[in-house]
Amino acid sequence: MTAEAPGPQREIRRRNLSRVLHAVAQQGPSSRAAVATRLGLTRTAVSTLVDELLRGGLLTEQGPTPAAGGPGRPGTALALTDSGPCGLGAEIGVDHLAVCATDVRGRVRARAETGSPGRDGVPGAVLTPLRELVDQVAARARKLGLAPAALAVAVPGLVARGTASVVRAPNLGWQGVDLAPPLAEAGAERDPLPLLVDNEANLGALAELWLGGGRVPRDFVHVSAEVGIGAAVVLDGALLRGHRGFAGEMGHMPVHPDGDRCACGGRGCLEQYAAEPALLRAAGIAADRPRAAALADLLEQAAAGGVRALDALEAAGGALGLALAGTVNLLDPRALVLGGVLARFAPWLLPPLERELSERTAAPGALPELLVSELGADGPLLGAAHAAVRVVLDDPLSHLAGPRG
Repeated sequence: MTAEAPGPQREIRRRNLSRVLHAVAQQGPSSRAAVATRLGLTRTAVSTLVDELLRGGLLTEQGPTPAAGGPGRPGTALALTDSGPCGLGAEIGVDHLAVCATDVRGRVRARAETGSPGRDGVPGAVLTPLRELVDQVAARARKLGLAPAALAVAVPGLVARGTASVVRAPNLGWQGVDLAPPLAEAGAERDPLPLLVDNEANLGALAELWLGGGRVPRDFVHVSAEVGIGAAVVLDGALLRGHRGFAGEMGHMPVHPDGDRCACGGRGCLEQYAAEPALLRAAGIAADRPRAAALADLLEQAAAGGVRALDALEAAGGALGLALAGTVNLLDPRALVLGGVLARFAPWLLPPLERELSERTAAPGALPELLVSELGADGPLLGAAHAAVRVVLDDPLSHLAGPRG
């Protein structure tokens, strides 16, 4: 029999090491036998892979665990390491920047935030402090025994598929901005880190999928709001990105074609009726106040039964329902997930949203399940950090401690 070439052998090994890491990440501490059963591999094969991951510092042993399948010798519980590689996640908001470091167990180990002059349309005014923030968090992570392995950045705009280029971000005033040059060395101690850039709604949806503990199904539409409104479609556990990577721009779906002019150039976009500025404006809350204080004021007024606040939320929920009805008719998702600011105001948004869905959904039977994100405003940042962590889980060979081969 002819031996396999080194290339295919290495790829098979890389894939199987990744499968073991993902199995432990999904199951939690597990014995070798439990991993073998889950993956359909022999115990001998799994033991060989586990030993390599233990030597490489990506797995640790935690002590005895009950034998798989009942009585028998207890196995040793395997867990992902809490040291070694980590992922750096960053979020560019219209008025804030945030960065966190997450270990391969998924725990946030370091975090920093600052304000951002994001609306002035000058990329350097945002990307320079972002790089400084990434370097700050990376340094804190290294002091904890972590080694940044990748950087993922969430942005409120269109990102060309497979690139680090923001094609358009209306609420930042950006067009054709490549994040790779200014962030090339961000967080790196030696060689540049792999850089992933994606739309904030996409990363928020992936966070729901990865961190939801099974609460969110594998087919859903995630919609979130801050200054703008973004959506992401997940089908069978994978993002629907579209031909150029621009799928999910729900904020610019027209709900009132002759309505107010939008930053995108269109009229009557959903953002003009259901995003943060629209909500605050309709409720009579000054937009020049600090964002957190203004939203807290809106929440307080709604809870107290303030008429303007309730009317603003009623109108926003109806506009969301109008936009989502078309999405439901087109895609037939199992669930709709409200994230970001929408999650905070869900008690008032959901009744008019559901009413519009009931009146406008064509297919008979039950409506999609309506879920409220438990991650809230942290969804995009956590999604970015976990996307960076998955660089390690997907390619363990590149991150094993010591000699590689």
